[in-house]
Amino acid sequence: MNIGLKEMEVQILPNFKGGEGELIAKMQFDGTNRILYGTLKSGSTIGYHKHETNSEIIYILKGKGKCLYDDGEEILSEGDCHYCPKGHSHSLINNSDDDLTFFAVVPEQ
Repeated sequence: MNIGLKEMEVQILPNFKGGEGELIAKMQFDGTNRILYGTLKSGSTIGYHKHETNSEIIYILKGKGKCLYDDGEEILSEGDCHYCPKGHSHSLINNSDDDLTFFAVVPEQ
């Protein structure tokens, strides 16, 4: 199934999951699973949140930033893949001067 991200409408999501700034996203949600192509501008974040019923895989396409994961911190850059299993918590932070672009999959479990 081709999701057609190129044709999908851009959504501007302010303070996503309680974060700072805006998440610029193209998102497919079928009522169960979410597939997201997103950009965080410099200084923007996805707020710290727990995955109660799903997990999340984030692949960094462009830029760099960091991820708070449970009690730690991970530095992420182009080509890195972050995994947050069900029952764990994380956030994504663009602490660089450039855009942070990523692809994420959030499957319900």
